[in-house]
Amino acid sequence: MGVLSLTLLSGRHLLRHARLSPVTVRRGWSELAPVRPRCFPLSHRALLKIHGPDTSAFLQGIITNDMRLLEEPEQATLYSHLLNVQGRTLFDVLLYRLQEADSLCGVLLECDGGLTNSLLKHLKIYKIRRKVTVEPCPELSVWAVLPGEASKPELLTPEKATALEADPRTESMGWRLVMDKSEDPNHVIPSFHKGEVEEYHKHRYSIGLPEGAKDIPPGVALPLESNLVFMNGISFTKGCYIGQELTARTHHTGVVRKRLMPTRLSAPFSTQNLEEGAPLQTREGKPAGKHRSGLGDLGLGLVRTTQAKEELTVKSVDGQTVTLKASVPDWWPLEAKLNLERV
Repeated sequence: MGVLSLTLLSGRHLLRHARLSPVTVRRGWSELAPVRPRCFPLSHRALLKIHGPDTSAFLQGIITNDMRLLEEPEQATLYSHLLNVQGRTLFDVLLYRLQEADSLCGVLLECDGGLTNSLLKHLKIYKIRRKVTVEPCPELSVWAVLPGEASKPELLTPEKATALEADPRTESMGWRLVMDKSEDPNHVIPSFHKGEVEEYHKHRYSIGLPEGAKDIPPGVALPLESNLVFMNGISFTKGCYIGQELTARTHHTGVVRKRLMPTRLSAPFSTQNLEEGAPLQTREGKPAGKHRSGLGDLGLGLVRTTQAKEELTVKSVDGQTVTLKASVPDWWPLEAKLNLERV
């Protein structure tokens, strides 16, 4: 038997007996090593610390999700929106459970860094007489960890990570890492690959996941059109909160006519050639929604569900007609996908 045939036989034997994971074995032997987790520094995100004996009750009345979920041992993070009285989103946030040394529960609240001051003012309005302290945490940084495998990344030094939790919005977003800005991620997560934040945003847009003020404009976006239900960000059984009435009524009617969906522009156009809020149309000129945001040829559009399967057009800033196509994210619930198919 020649050297080549012996090598191929050995390779088949290895695949049969080594039980390598599907992620480990790709297309060639050069990729047999496990894919390293990719870590993205999210300097555009900010953190607030909210703590005190009234923390849970205070937040329960102003966020869309149920703070009682954080009392469950297996759940240490929540995704949620804060709404205005008209039921429109002001802030989209992630909450991380903390346990204070004095046994008083607290949370870290992650938000769009450009909205930090507005959020602080908003919280101050509603914390009257509450035994709650709200303070910025400029010493902490947020990282997104998008792994090559499905398992949670191992930590070299767990004590240096304030939090490492699964992103509650969808498994496609991996994990969130919170740690002190002075710490080197190499000392926390072994063999990680540091990515550029543009890669992180492209990943989000490719799967249709909104985040921050550009994707969810404050006072404009409606939470159900922004797929808050699909991202596990709302409770319809928790009771009253600011903006609940319109949101609950819309949910119980079962009618959401527009949804944020991932879009891809035809070459050679880029979303940088489009104005935020530029109207989308069908080939026949029927209104089909609005362009929201994007990077490169990937974007998010608020698309009428009745036109979601059609080829759409939008005018660029210099007046050119750009074609684009919306798609249904894999992580959406099956029922939502089937409803679009029936349209």
